[in-house]
Amino acid sequence: MNFDATYTAGEIADWIDAECIGPDSLPLSGLNEIHKVRPGDIMFVDVEKYFKKALNSAATGIILNQRIEAPEGKVLFLVDNPFHAYETLARRFRTFEAQKSTIHPTARIHPSVTLEPGVVIGRNVTIGERSVIQANSFIGNETQIGSEVWIQPNCTIGSEAFYFKKQNAEYKMWTSVGRVLIRDQVSIGANCTIDKGVSGDTVIGKGTKLDNQVHLGHGVVLGENCLLAAQVGIGGKTVVGDRVVMYGQVGIINSLLIEDDVVILAQSGVTKNLKAKTTYFGTPAAPSRDRLRELAALRKLGKG
Repeated sequence: MNFDATYTAGEIADWIDAECIGPDSLPLSGLNEIHKVRPGDIMFVDVEKYFKKALNSAATGIILNQRIEAPEGKVLFLVDNPFHAYETLARRFRTFEAQKSTIHPTARIHPSVTLEPGVVIGRNVTIGERSVIQANSFIGNETQIGSEVWIQPNCTIGSEAFYFKKQNAEYKMWTSVGRVLIRDQVSIGANCTIDKGVSGDTVIGKGTKLDNQVHLGHGVVLGENCLLAAQVGIGGKTVVGDRVVMYGQVGIINSLLIEDDVVILAQSGVTKNLKAKTTYFGTPAAPSRDRLRELAALRKLGKG
C-alpha cells in the first residue's frame, strides 16, 4: 500500500508511540508485508528468527520489539507489540467508514457505465467506460475497474482478506490495505467473491473471464486472457500467468506460481507450482498423462 504522501520516520514514530533507532528524517511512503516490501515501505516483524530476513529486505522502516542496530539506510521502530503498531498505521490510512449512500461521493464512474439496481460503490472506486455492473453487486473501497468490464449479479469485489495473526490462542484479523484492480475487458460471473490484498493488490488481467461462484483470495494475481470455470478457488498471493485455463472446482493453495498456458482439469487440487504449457489433473495435481496412466494401472489391479 502507498501512503497518500511521504512522511518522515519521526512522524511515523509519533503515530505508533515508537522509539526511532536510526535517522528519524528518512522518508517513508508505504506499508507492506515482508514478501512484497519495496524501498520506502514499512513492515513489522515480531519473531527473532525473522529479524535477519527483515533487516536484509528492501524495507526502509521496520517495526520490531527488540533493540538492535539499524542497518545503513534503514530506520527501526522499537515497540512492545509490532503487530498492534502495524495495525495502527493500517487503520490510519484505511479507516473503516460505514457506507451511508449507495454510491460513495468520491467514486469516479464514467458516464457510459451501466449500474443496475442494488449496486453499491465504495470510497475512491474508479470504473472505466462501457463497463456494466449488474444488480446487487458490491464494489469495495479503492477498487479500480477498467473499460468494457462485465460484472454479473450478486458479486462481492474488494471484501476483506481472510488473513489472521494468532496471538495468545486467539486470531486477530489484519486490516486489509490493498486493493482490487480489474483490467479492461474482464468478465466476472454471478456470485463471485474477490478479496482485496492485505498490503498489495489483487489483480485480474485484461481479457480474463470468470464463471459463476469463483473465489480469489487476497493478493491473487491473474494474468491476461485466462478462463476460470465455476467454483474455482485460489488461495491468497498465488500468481497465475497468461492464458491459463481452470476447469470447474479446481482448488489452488496459497502462494504458488502457475506459469503461462497451463490447463488444470476439473476438481484438481494444486499444491505446488505448475510449469508452463502443461495440462494437469488430480489431487495433488500432476501432469495429466501421468495421472491417467496411474488410474489405468489401478483399474488393471482391480481386475486381477
